[in-house]
Amino acid sequence: MIRPGAFSAVVLLLLITGCKVGPNYNRPAVSTPGQYRGIAPDLAAQAAVQSIAETKWESVFQDESLQALIKEALINNYDMQIAATRIQQAQAIVGVTRANQLPNLYGTAGVDYLRNRLAPNGPTIDSVGIQLSYIADFWGKYRRGTEAARAQLLATTYGRSVVQTALISDVAIAYFQLRQFDYRLDFSQQAVTADKDILRINTLKYKGGESAITDVYQANLLVQQAEAEVINAQKGIEQSENQISILLGRNPGPIGRGLVLNGQPHMATVPTGLPATLLERRPDVRQSEAALMSANANVGVAKAAFFPQISLTGQFGAQSTALTSFLQGPATVWSVGAEALQPLYAGGAIRSAYNLAWAQRNEAELSYRQTVQNAFGDVSNGLVGYNQSRLFRMKIEEQTNTYQETARLANVRFKNGSTSFLEVLVTQQQYFISQLALAQAWNAELQSYVQLYQALGGGWNP
Repeated sequence: MIRPGAFSAVVLLLLITGCKVGPNYNRPAVSTPGQYRGIAPDLAAQAAVQSIAETKWESVFQDESLQALIKEALINNYDMQIAATRIQQAQAIVGVTRANQLPNLYGTAGVDYLRNRLAPNGPTIDSVGIQLSYIADFWGKYRRGTEAARAQLLATTYGRSVVQTALISDVAIAYFQLRQFDYRLDFSQQAVTADKDILRINTLKYKGGESAITDVYQANLLVQQAEAEVINAQKGIEQSENQISILLGRNPGPIGRGLVLNGQPHMATVPTGLPATLLERRPDVRQSEAALMSANANVGVAKAAFFPQISLTGQFGAQSTALTSFLQGPATVWSVGAEALQPLYAGGAIRSAYNLAWAQRNEAELSYRQTVQNAFGDVSNGLVGYNQSRLFRMKIEEQTNTYQETARLANVRFKNGSTSFLEVLVTQQQYFISQLALAQAWNAELQSYVQLYQALGGGWNP
């Protein structure tokens, strides 16, 4: 039994001289490219310019209808709400883990009836008191545990940012897909009207003996082609609206529109910033590093199990052998104690737990390195995808304009009797197909724009 003053001194000494076993965290060195592959040579000098990822998504996506959809999704999307509850869980785990570093204080009260063969009329002992128990964190087991829990909370917070970035991208991509189907529907409906007029004229000419029945059939093919695309576009519109509705946390329903597909503002060249900044901008990279920090701290928790556990206890209270004497003035009692518990043999469980913690830590480091490498790959693929999609769209646009003029001239030649309606049929079909391809090309360019913004780590606030 030690004196109360000595007890306080021991507690203070343990708190001051306590250490934390296990490795301290240091960010692993990773290979960072000097510049992203896929960036145009004439733009390499602009790499140091602030990345588009530093731009708020409201400035990147300027269509007000799209902005309203993204804002609604950030509030009501179920994945976002689930991610928020995971943060709450991680915060609670930090509180529970941190409590292990603090003493436990209990209030006690009891009545003991002492009866045995030697003392059949033994006394009744009434007691009330306070008990204090504290496991000194001399080896840093609980501090490492709290460190791991805090790092896991950080990983969970970055996990929410990963969900947010993906959600913004998903809504934007689905919206551009919807506007593509709107574009195709509008063009197809115009084509139906124009082709029906051609069919009407050819029918009149056939009935007047000026042309063959094949001209009527060929004109009807154009109408059927356009009508089929109207049906296909309407299907795509409703399915895209349903997809967006689910992202917004709504039941399937109509979606508001803003700017047309080929009127969406976007940069011709996207500033990327330096590759080294990607480690700070990408939320998935930050999440993976936080998971590594947590696993690193858990090695210390496992290592502390090899060392003795030092328990300190204290009690203060009052006892009396009768209720009347207790009320009159019970006897004061107190006690303090200390105990060291050293593991001697556990069948290899402690060593295996330590090896497991190291293996998990090594896995987390490999996962971090892989995430970093994938991030650089995403940006490079995004740069290639956006630049080439833009060039492809421009070329399809030129092709479409050429087909449009060819179809117009063929129609003039047919009306002047210089060619058969077959030439009109072929050129109109080529123009129609090229217009649909142009809609797809615009959509692909805008989707690549969104994907590059996401790859650079845009869409969340660090």
